[in-house]
Amino acid sequence: MFQGETAITIDDKGRLAIPTAYRELVARECGNRLVVTYNPYEAGCLWLYPVSAWEAVRDQVNALPMARRVHRTMQLKLVGGATFVEVDGNGRVLIPSSHRNATGIEKKAVLLGMGNKFELWSEQAHMAQIRQTIGDDDVSEAMLDLSL
Repeated sequence: MFQGETAITIDDKGRLAIPTAYRELVARECGNRLVVTYNPYEAGCLWLYPVSAWEAVRDQVNALPMARRVHRTMQLKLVGGATFVEVDGNGRVLIPSSHRNATGIEKKAVLLGMGNKFELWSEQAHMAQIRQTIGDDDVSEAMLDLSL
């Protein structure tokens, strides 16, 4: 559904403009509603899900047994940190200040289409990720079969 990288600006009120190429898709497939939550794996990044995709993720995460600390941490970051946002008439969504502050997302950011969701990265965190290379020791078994 979503793919590609777009450099974006967060305005003074904390809003980001959904790229024009995605606006019709977000309106049609998401009813102009998204869920913003924390990325539990990388600092400097938020996830933005269409509501329907979010509900499946939320239910899977909530089904994890709470007896394990890692499960509770995942639930805290994903479900506890989830906020519904609406796309306004100008194609913008307000990213809560708590989420922006926690991830270091400021004026300049990067929006990535990642299939079923968007990732919103602080410019610095995104550049750090892009500059990292995947070494031979990092390649997983599943990656060996990729035809890149």
